[in-house]
Amino acid sequence: MFYEAGSQKIECRSEAMESISTSTRKFIASLQQPKHRKREGLFVLEGTRAVLDTIPFFEVTHFVATAQWLEAHGAELPHGFAAVTVAKADDMGRMSSQSTPQGVLAVCRMKEYAEDFELRDGELLLALDRVQDPGNLGTIMRVADWFGVTRILASEDTVDVYNPKVIQASMGAVARVEVRYCDLVESLRGLGTMVPVYGTFLDGEDIYGTQLSRGGIIVMGNEGNGISLAVEAVVSRRIRIPTYPADRDAVESLNVSMAAGITLAEFRRRV
Repeated sequence: MFYEAGSQKIECRSEAMESISTSTRKFIASLQQPKHRKREGLFVLEGTRAVLDTIPFFEVTHFVATAQWLEAHGAELPHGFAAVTVAKADDMGRMSSQSTPQGVLAVCRMKEYAEDFELRDGELLLALDRVQDPGNLGTIMRVADWFGVTRILASEDTVDVYNPKVIQASMGAVARVEVRYCDLVESLRGLGTMVPVYGTFLDGEDIYGTQLSRGGIIVMGNEGNGISLAVEAVVSRRIRIPTYPADRDAVESLNVSMAAGITLAEFRRRV
């Protein structure tokens, strides 16, 4: 059957009008776990804005919504969108990672990126060393997207980019910002022969008074421990964000996503 959404008709799978199948519900719920996401190459988008802003950029394998959500937002779906499975609110809750599900989710295929990685002329990269908090990674991606940083290198023990909380915090940036997991020390050692590798440290040079290059790599460290000793060894430029005024007592450090935003803003201001 078809569901009227504004000027378009959306095909709804008739068997799901009363209840989504148990097997589909369990499959989607399993994707909340990293091992299942990795095995299937799929991840889940949740929430109205995250879904509507992001689905145009990914292959969607399942789209599930309540009848109430379709009534309110169905007209905002891309024209000619694939079939929608309609589910009850309690089934949405069983599949969702959110405490208060918004009535819509999409299962998308992860993007595949070329194995070779080469810096583009004048490119500015972020490198994340053991960032653990999903909200921080998502916010860093959002900030990177704002400042035109399209690629991020991440240590293999950085939180999974397809973690539902990362996706939510990225506010659609997951569609435009590539996060590449790697042996960060080896990658920085190789790329750092071509561009400066900046690291944020409490004893670094004042970012507002030092010379910054147009391109380069900016390393942001773990929330509690900063940049590891192994990564620090390949950093060629140490910088810091000073307190104001400089001799004033203040908090010990900035949140890593906030520090990333301030640092990127200063680099872009110099362009």
